[in-house]
Amino acid sequence: MSTVNSQRPPITVSTLDLDRLEALMAQAPRAALPYVEALETELARASVVEPEQMPADVATMNSVLRYRDLATQQEHRVTLVYPQHLAATEGGISVLAPVGSALLGLRIGESIHWQVPGGHLIELELLGIDYQPEAAGEYHR
Repeated sequence: MSTVNSQRPPITVSTLDLDRLEALMAQAPRAALPYVEALETELARASVVEPEQMPADVATMNSVLRYRDLATQQEHRVTLVYPQHLAATEGGISVLAPVGSALLGLRIGESIHWQVPGGHLIELELLGIDYQPEAAGEYHR
């Protein structure tokens, strides 16, 4: 696993997202444990900034993201959401899903290797951010 971690780019999360994610992880059902542990590992290595200081090219919660799966070259457009908002969000992906956890905190142009259930790795590249709440001045959404 350490070789995978060494290939991961630095990530940035806001204090608001970190607080909400920590509360989410504390309440997550046991079935979600592997996903929670992966997210905890990511958050432990993140640079944490105030929402007002968030660079506009970083994937944050509630951002609309475009990414490419480098294995298939398929491009996707998703909104990164908390699990409780998944049903109400068209094109939403949960931060507890492997792809969601992988994208959180990435900068445009960065790619990441991420382990998914079943033990295989995916590699994703963040192509763009169509909407980021912090860049839109929405600091307390």
